[in-house]
Amino acid sequence: MITLKQFIFVGALSASLAFSSACKAQTVAGKPTPLVPDKDGWIQLFDGKTLSGWMTFDPHAWSINEKGELVGVGKRSHLFSPNTYRNMEYRATVKLNHKGNSGMYFRAQLGEGWPKGYESQVENTSPDPQRTGSLYNFVKIGEQLIEDDTWWTQHVIAIGNRIIIKVNDKIVVDYVDEKNTHTEGHLAVQQHDPGSVVHYKNVEVRPLPDDAAAALAIAKKETPGL
Repeated sequence: MITLKQFIFVGALSASLAFSSACKAQTVAGKPTPLVPDKDGWIQLFDGKTLSGWMTFDPHAWSINEKGELVGVGKRSHLFSPNTYRNMEYRATVKLNHKGNSGMYFRAQLGEGWPKGYESQVENTSPDPQRTGSLYNFVKIGEQLIEDDTWWTQHVIAIGNRIIIKVNDKIVVDYVDEKNTHTEGHLAVQQHDPGSVVHYKNVEVRPLPDDAAAALAIAKKETPGL
C-alpha cells in the first residue's frame, strides 16, 4: 500500500475537493491552485506560476519558465494530478524538441517508473515508432503529424471504454477497449529521458458524467464528429 509519506510532493497539495461525480478527490494537506471550472466546464490545472497540487516521485525534471510554461528536462519523471478521473476530457498545448519523447497519461496509477494507465503519445522524431496521437500500445500511429519545436493541441476524450484522441482538432484515434483496461486514475505528463525537452501550457480537464450518453452529449459540443 502506498502512503502519502512515500510521495515527494511538488508545491502545496490540495485539500479534499469534490467538484463532479466524475472526479474523486484525494485528501491531502495544503493550498492548491483553485480547481474552478469555466462556463464550459473546463478546469485549468496549472496557474502558470507554480506546480501547486501536483505530485511526483522525481521532482528534478519540472519547472515553470518565465512565459508560464511547464517545462520537462532531464531523467525520466512523471507529474501526477492530485485528483482521479473516470469519464473526462483532457487537453494541453504542447511543444517538443527534435528526437524528444513525452506523453499525456490518463486513468493512471500513482507509482514509480512507467505509470500503469493509458498514454496519449507525444513524440514526433524519436526512435520510438509510435508517434504523436497514438494510444500507446493500443493504437499505433506511424505517421509524423507534427513538426519538431512547434506548438500543437492534443485532446483526449475518455468515456467508458471508448478513447478518442484529437491532434490539432483532427480525430486520429477512436478506439473501444473491449478489455476496459483502465477505468479510473490520475492524469499525468511525462518527461521521458535526458535528451527530451517538452513544454506544456493550457493543461486542462473537463470531468464528464458517469452516464455515457450524458458524457458524450457534452463532448460533442466541441467535437461534433463524434
